[in-house]
Amino acid sequence: MPPSALHRLASLHVEYPMLFELTNAPAERISHCGVLEFVADEGLIYVPYWMMENMLLQEGDIVQVKNASLPKGTYVKLQPHANDFLDISNPKAILETALRNYSCLTIGDTIMVPYNNKKYYINIVETKPTPAVSIIETDCEVDFAPPLDCKEPEKPAPSLRSNNIAPKGFSLFFFFSFFSL
Repeated sequence: MPPSALHRLASLHVEYPMLFELTNAPAERISHCGVLEFVADEGLIYVPYWMMENMLLQEGDIVQVKNASLPKGTYVKLQPHANDFLDISNPKAILETALRNYSCLTIGDTIMVPYNNKKYYINIVETKPTPAVSIIETDCEVDFAPPLDCKEPEKPAPSLRSNNIAPKGFSLFFFFSFFSL
C-alpha cells in the first residue's frame, strides 16, 4: 500500500494489527489480508499472486480496500486439493509453519503450503466465529474435510442372486461415512 494509506490509517487510530477487506466487485469476490509494507506508488497496492488468483484479479484491475477488524479465529476447517497432503509425515507441523505467513483466513480462499519442493493447495471451508478471522497469535482448532481428489469407496458388485429389488414390506437404507482428521 502507499505511504499515504499508513498516514491516513494512523490518524484514524485503527486497531492493530492492521487488517483489510479486499473486494473485487465485478467478480463478487471478497478476501482479507494484512499488509507487509507501505511502499507502493500512490494509487497502487501490491497483492501476492495467490491472492490475485483467489480474487479473480488481473494486473491493473481495480480492487476496493477497506480497513477491517476481524475476531481471532477459534476454528478452521481446511480441505486439501490432493490426498497426498495427508501423506506428509507431520502435516500439522507443516501447516503451522505455513500459516505463519498469513494474517487472516476467509471462507472460500485457497492457500498454498510449500513442502519438499511441492505446492499443496488447501481450501478454507469454514472459520469460526465469523466467515473471516485473524490468525495472528491465536490457537485455532483445525479440522480437515476430505481432499477434493478423494474418491468414495467403490460399492461391491451385486451378487448374482440379488435382483436389486427389495421385497414388499422392506426398506432399503444407505449409509455414508465421512472421515475427519
